[in-house]
Amino acid sequence: MTQQPVIPGYVAGTWTIDPGHSEVSFTVRHLMMTRVRGRFGRFSGQLVTAENPLDSRVSAEIDMASIDTNNAARDADLSSGNFFDVGTFPVMTYESTSLEPDGDAFLLRGDLTCHGVTAEVPLRLAVNGFGAGRFGDRRAAFTATGELSRKAFGISLDLPLDGGGVVIGDRIEIALEIQAVLGR
Repeated sequence: MTQQPVIPGYVAGTWTIDPGHSEVSFTVRHLMMTRVRGRFGRFSGQLVTAENPLDSRVSAEIDMASIDTNNAARDADLSSGNFFDVGTFPVMTYESTSLEPDGDAFLLRGDLTCHGVTAEVPLRLAVNGFGAGRFGDRRAAFTATGELSRKAFGISLDLPLDGGGVVIGDRIEIALEIQAVLGR
């Protein structure tokens, strides 16, 4: 049995993600040389921090039409049937299934549903702290990172390059900076 972790300032409760102080971003290889970064501007979610932190859970939803890679033409292509097919699959969801210690952080396992496919996507989760907000509310902050294969979600368009390789890589790196408000 895993011993219950001690987290300084830990507060059990139900938290709502504050999108104004959070970020959902990703990075993917482009032309096998560089990385393109993007983010989603509209998302929501809840975190339930349980009395035993290892019993905590997360659920989140991302509005796929809110993709922003700082290039309108690329965003339109990513929203099209070539990639996310936002007209058919307007949201991506994440539901955690377990949480376990992982060195000085945690491993959050969960099911990601994107493009009509559900697959497990583990995230390395760091607890950044619990404290008072500026207006007396309680806040919590977390960082989560992970990666996934876009092809595992049926997003398989490959545009070959002359001389080998593809325009867009398969591996997508995920980075989440989350701040949440208690009882909101």
